[in-house]
This record gives sequence, structure tokens and C-alpha cells, in this order.
Amino acid sequence: MNLVWLVSSFIVCISPFSQGAVSPGAVNVGAIFTFKTINGRVARIAMKAAEDDINSDPSILGGRKLSITMHDSNFSGFLGIVGALQFMETDTVAIIGPQNAVMAHVLSHLANELHVPMLSFTALDPTLSPLQYPYFIQTAPNDLFQMTAIAEMVSYYGWAEVIAVYSDDDQSRNGITTLGDKLSERRCKISYKGLLVFDVAQSLGMMENGFVWIATTWLSTVLDSNSPLPVETANSIQGALTLRPHTPDSKRKRDFVSRWNKLSNGSIGLNPYGLYAYDTVWMIANAMKVFLDYGNTISFSNDSKLSGLGGGTLNLGALSVFDGGKQFLKILLQTNMTGLTGPIQFSHDRSPLYPSYDIINVIETGYQQIGYWSNYSGLSVVPPETLYGQPANHSSSSQHLFSVVWPGGVTAKPRGWVFPDNGRQLKVGIPNRVSYRDFVSTVNGTDLVQGYCIDVFLAAIKLLPYAVPYKFIPFGDGHKNPSYSDLANQITQGVFDAVIGDIAIVTNRTRVVDFTQPYIESGLVVVAPVKKSNSNAWAFLRPFTPLMWGVTAVFFLVVGAVVWILEHRINDDFRGPPKKQVVTILWFSFSTMFFAHRENTVSTLGRLVLIIWLFVVMIVNSSYTASLTSILTVQQLSSPIRGIDTLITSNDHIGFQVGSFAQNYLNEELSIAKTRLVALGSPEEYAKALANGTVAAIVDERPYVDLFLSEHCEFSIRGQEFTKSGWGFAFPRDSPLAIDMSTAILSLSENGDLQKINDKWLTRKVCNSQSSESGSEQLQLQSFQGLFLICGIACFLALLIYFCNILRQFIRYLPEDSDPSIRGSSHSRRLQTFLSFADDKVDEWKSKSKRKRGNELPNGHAREDESVDGSERIQRDISQERHKSDGWLR
Repeated sequence: MNLVWLVSSFIVCISPFSQGAVSPGAVNVGAIFTFKTINGRVARIAMKAAEDDINSDPSILGGRKLSITMHDSNFSGFLGIVGALQFMETDTVAIIGPQNAVMAHVLSHLANELHVPMLSFTALDPTLSPLQYPYFIQTAPNDLFQMTAIAEMVSYYGWAEVIAVYSDDDQSRNGITTLGDKLSERRCKISYKGLLVFDVAQSLGMMENGFVWIATTWLSTVLDSNSPLPVETANSIQGALTLRPHTPDSKRKRDFVSRWNKLSNGSIGLNPYGLYAYDTVWMIANAMKVFLDYGNTISFSNDSKLSGLGGGTLNLGALSVFDGGKQFLKILLQTNMTGLTGPIQFSHDRSPLYPSYDIINVIETGYQQIGYWSNYSGLSVVPPETLYGQPANHSSSSQHLFSVVWPGGVTAKPRGWVFPDNGRQLKVGIPNRVSYRDFVSTVNGTDLVQGYCIDVFLAAIKLLPYAVPYKFIPFGDGHKNPSYSDLANQITQGVFDAVIGDIAIVTNRTRVVDFTQPYIESGLVVVAPVKKSNSNAWAFLRPFTPLMWGVTAVFFLVVGAVVWILEHRINDDFRGPPKKQVVTILWFSFSTMFFAHRENTVSTLGRLVLIIWLFVVMIVNSSYTASLTSILTVQQLSSPIRGIDTLITSNDHIGFQVGSFAQNYLNEELSIAKTRLVALGSPEEYAKALANGTVAAIVDERPYVDLFLSEHCEFSIRGQEFTKSGWGFAFPRDSPLAIDMSTAILSLSENGDLQKINDKWLTRKVCNSQSSESGSEQLQLQSFQGLFLICGIACFLALLIYFCNILRQFIRYLPEDSDPSIRGSSHSRRLQTFLSFADDKVDEWKSKSKRKRGNELPNGHAREDESVDGSERIQRDISQERHKSDGWLR
């Protein structure tokens, strides 16, 4: 039975109109109530007390008297309308009431036309919009806030569904609509709506353990005004929760409460609506005082729209318009006072500021307050007014209520629903499988079912804190595996209440049903034939692909050449005859593989390139060693199929299991043509199709594949799982049973029982040797692209810097060292000169340049006497230039 909420609205009863004495100096106010109801009786006493208190102070209305004319409509809506019309004939400045929203919708049109404000603290329908009814003011929090409070209570206790029990009138229906909106915001819903009362509920056994009742403010009104309740009534509502409008404690409130027994002669107890009635009268009086202080006068005029409606007995022309009604309404809405109900102000939407409620729990001795709800801070155990000075906090961790005594006298929180004990069993659909019967199968000739999925379900349902009667119903013809999507759709059609089995949780199915927590991981994998790769004399080449071998060899040569270029002019180890230099390049290149190079590098750029290259060599060596070790110690299985990507790019046929979602996934998600897909029904068909080449590979879920491979070692999984999902049990959308079963499955996982069930059904003898894919062990060039790229960039930058430096030196020394015939020669001659310059050792070229400059006079003749000093000066300049160059390179 679901959580039950009960709401009742007040019926306005109108008795024959009773004209009171009207004085020219009086401020006339009308009141329309049903005085035989609890709120009507309380409001009458409170309004009379307020009238007396106001008239006792002449300064409030400037010597005028407040005159409240009250009308009991005697349960007649029609007479209520007539009474309101008669008020409009007697210069009434405001009307308190009506008592319910049904009449408020009707009479507000009259108030709008005649500019007479209507103030009600009981007609709290949230659909009474100030845009449509500008002259109607709700002086107590409307039902929007009450429904929000109830929705937050339902969410606080974790209930997902409620049953709404209400009176069949506009106010109740609109309140229920608002409650439904607020519940849906919190992922809850109203499952049923009905018309019941507590005594009927008790006779049906619905006030016992396991049930929850939440009532609106009508119940708290009964408790406050009719205490003590008759024993039979008190027993019927024990454990219920109800709301009461919260009014802060104050001295004025305590004084009024102490007066109440005298005011009422002990006829009825005070409830919060009596306080709102008292404050509403004071609100009118204070607004009228401001109205008069502004120099306004109370005057009325005939409505021109009604002047032409004469004739008959309806004297509609006597209805008068309050001339100052618009100004008076504005002043009312600007009210800022403190009354018995606390601070009174209106927000921009005309609702009172900081609406709040007391939350009451009915118990055997009366009732107890378990907390508060306010629009500012939500649920709390401290009065809302103490929280207004703090930042608003609606987080779940800040929501608190005291413990509750629930129906049946228990303190443990009810679930909010139970399975009805009417003999109806949960109809559980199971797939009638033909293959892989280890997961789900029926025992031939009996109604018994067994399998891994069945054992998981039975173990989980035993952990539920309540009994769930069920029966298994096979789905399928028994000749082939059924469609699992069709099986899940049987829930939406009402055929099954739940579906269990090896059901994959995929997107399309989650749109129509709710799944439990997965109890086994699953995902699509590729299975293909493999052959063993035996070791041979060339096994050492297998760690790298041919492309990887080629790129590595090229980089050995490139790095050797780059280092030779950078070192050739300054390092004797890289000089000599051409044959020797070629051998040096080759030796240096490949000796770095073993860090055995004997040539020293002296240039900064050469050392930089060598350091980066040695790091690359170290990584490549380590990877090669690890891969070769794996190849020589682990049995290798080779196949042209590397995974799902290989299948997508090929035109080979692909097998899939009948009934699986794999077909739709391959066709719709991976765009593989249906003509390439072959349906297979059993492991035997799998093996036959793979062996004879009917299909190149099979795509299926991992649990099935693991069972298949335990008996067929000639096949293997290629690549990785390319989808991630799991298997779960399916239930109708928003089913609380799905949540409870998920919790049970988690418990099975934590206590190890789930693994025990897995070992019982799914553990098989695996193939003798653990195999691996030879293709996956081969190291691809892609794995080292970054290293080779870094090394290549370093070589390029080093060469660029080196050649820029050589070119700068060549341009600097050529004009000084070359004769005119060289400077004016052809490009080929200059190129030969540059290559000779680049090939010569730096010290040799500088010595030649120094000797030439030292043997020449300014007029072209040699100066032998200054040759030595000039040579030393040139050598010093060259040495300084070399230091500058080395510093720039560094």
C-alpha cells in the first residue's frame, strides 16, 4: 500500500443576510463564513475580539468605528453570492472571506468590478492568481507552500509514490495538482487519488504498521480546536503526520491565548486561523488609518456599467464602486506590521514573506511536534525565525526532523509501500533459452527453472525485508533464443511484472523499463580463429614491425651523420680520409645502440643531439627486450583479425547470437551491412561457422564467449571489449522493487555470495596454456613516434644552427682571405670555396687566413718586418671570435 495523503477543504455555508447597524461615521467591513465549521467559529470570535480592540483606541481610525458585519451562509453557495452583493450596497470597504476557493473564484470578479478588496486566510487555492484577481488577497500562506512542505517530507523519508485522498472540489483538486508538480520535481509521484477518511481507513486495516498518512492543515485545526478528541477518533488517527501554520512565539500571542478561553466561553479551542482572522482585521484597520491620513475620503459611486440594467426585482443599480478602492488595495499590499502571527508583509507575488509550518505527529496522548518547514530553509528542528539571519540552506544534509511514532506504534520508518496480501504473485518473465542454458533454463517436464541468473535473483529476493510472492513464466518458443528487447517490452504491455535473466542493460531498453544494479559485467568482444606462432631462427626480428625496423635503422644513420657534421671541423676523431670518415659514421651510429661508441663529442650541439638520441636508444632497447622475452616465453596466437576495427574495414561475414542486441549494435551503431551479419544459435554453430569460414569472426557478449572458449581453444578473443555494460533485472518504470533489488545485489557482491554463484555456474576448465596475441606483442611505430619526432627536431635544429654559424664565418673571412679573382668568380667556384672552407679544420683555415694577411702590404706588397706582429694580432682576433662563437652556441 502506498503512502496516503489526506486533504479536506471547507464548505462555505451562507445563511439569510443579517443587516447590522450602519453608522455614517463607521468603516464598514463584511465577513462571509460558515460559522458552523471549526474555522468559521474560531474566526468569528477572533474577528470580534479584533473589532473590540481597534474600537477601544480612537486614534487608530480617527474617531471612526470599525463595523464588521458577519454572515453565516448556512451551507449555500448561492446565498453567499447574494450576501456579497448586499455588502456592495452598504458602502463596504473590504470583505473578509470567503472561506473556500470555490466562492473566491466567483466573488473575486465582483470585487474586481466594484474595487472592494477581499481578504481571506482560508481560501488558499494557489490558482487564485493576482493577475486575474487583483482585489483578492490571501493573508495566510497558500497551498503552494503547504504542498511543497509535504513534497519535501516525502522526499526526506525517501518515498517514491503517494496516494492522494481529497475532497472533490476546486480547492482540493488544485492543491493535488500542485502537490503532483512538487513531487515530480523530487522524482516522486501520485499513484492514485481517492476519497477516503480515517475511520474508513482504520476499518480497512490501513492505520497499522507499514502505512504512512500525511494530512494537511485541516487535521491540525481539528486537533487544536476540538481537544480532547473522542477516543474512537483519536485511535483512528494515531501515527499520522499533519501540518499547522507556524506562528512565532511572542508576548502578544501569549496574551491573546490567555484571553481566548474567556472570549470563546470555552466553546472551542484556538487554532492558527483564529490568529490570522485577528491579524486580518487589524491589517484592514491599519491600512484604513493610512488611507485616511493621506487625506482620502471613504466615498462610493454608481457603476456606469450597471445603470442600464434596471427592471425586474434585481436592484443592480444599487451596487456601488469604492472610489478609493485602488488606493486602499495598494496600501493593504504595502502592509508592514507585526501581529499575532508574526511579521506581516507581502512579497512581489502577494504571498506572505517566509511562509512556514509546524510538523505534528499524532500520538496516543495527543500530538508531538517533530519539526518545522519553511520556504527559507526547508525541514528543521529549530524554529524558522531563528534561521532567517543565516544563509538559506536547502541541502539534504541540513534537513532534519525528530523521530516519529508511525501507525501501529512503531518508530522505524515505514517503507511507504508493501505487496498486497491478496494472493497475487509477481509475474516474472524469463527467457526460454536454447543455448547457453547455464544462465537460464527450464527443467524438462517441470515448472522448475535454474541457472546462474535464477540463483542471483533468488539470493537477492531473500535479502528483501518483506515477502515477495512470485512465479516464473518462460518467454519464447523453445526452438530459438527469444528477442530480449521484445521480452523487456512485455513489462510495458502489462504481461510481466518483472523480467530476469541474462538481459543486457542497453540504451533502448532503459527507455521503457528500469534496471537493477548490474550483477555481472558484460561487453561485446570479437572471437576469431587463431593459429599458433612457433619459434624459429628469425624470432628475434618479431618484436618490431618491418616499418619500425626500417625507421630505427634510418635514424641510426641520420644521427651518425648529424654528429659527424657537427664534429667534423673541430674534432680530430671525425677527420681523415673519406673512407675512414664513412666507417666512422657507421661505427658511431650503431655503437650507440650498446652505448659503446669510443669517439668523444666536443661541440655543444653534438652533445645535445647525442644525449637525446641515447635516451631514445634506451627506450627502444628496453621495449625490444621486454617484447622479445614475452614472445619467447608465452605461446603466441596469430590471426589477421585484430579486433572490431579490422571487421569494420573488411567485407567479411560476422556471426552474432540469435536474440542478442549485437545485431542492432553492429548495424545501427557501427554501420555494418545486415547482409554481412549471420545469426547463430548455439556454441556448436559458433565453432562450425568459424571453422569452415562461414564467418570470419563472431561478436557476442563476454560471459557467453568465456563459456564458449572454455571448450574451444582453437579460437580466441581478438582486441578489447568495445562496449561496456552489464546484466540486470528489469522492472516497470519507477518501481521501488528495482531499487530494493539493487541494494540486495550490492549486498550479495559485498558478502561474497555473488562470486560463489558465479563459481558454481560459470567456472570452467580453461585451455592448458595462457595464450596471447602475437600481433598485440609486436611493437608498432606509433608507440615511438614521439621519441623519433623529438630526436628528428633536435637534429634539424642543431644542423640549422651549425650551418648558420658556418655561413656567417664564411661571409666574414671570404672578403679578407680571397683574392679578387675568387670574389668575382662564378657560383660554382664560390661553392667549391665554401665546401673547402667547411671541410677544413677551423684552426687550419684560420692559419691560412692569418698568413695571407701578414704577407701583404697596403699597396699589395709584402711587409716582412710586420708579418710576425700582424700574425699574432690576427691569431688573437681569431681566438676572440672563436670564444664569441662558442658562447653564442652555448
